[in-house]
Amino acid sequence: MNKDWPLWEVFIRSKNGLSHKHAGSLHAVDAAMAIENARDVYTRRAEGVSIWVIESKNITASDPADTDMLFEPSVSKVYRHPTFYDVPDSITHM
Repeated sequence: MNKDWPLWEVFIRSKNGLSHKHAGSLHAVDAAMAIENARDVYTRRAEGVSIWVIESKNITASDPADTDMLFEPSVSKVYRHPTFYDVPDSITHM
């Protein structure tokens, strides 16, 4: 493996209808090689039906230091919390 190859983030969907989940990272020359390597590394037991890869440099993430500023607006909207709603006793799966 060449460490100069770009780093790729791998997302696997285990079944149709489910969301893709981050499975890990790997180095590859291009997207086609990243998908092939992801298949070999992360779906050895046929766990997946779909693979997404994205070059790590193309991901933008929030800074944990900005958590208060970024998420504060949602704290002031308490009506969005489910504690304000009555759930019937017959609903058991929530």
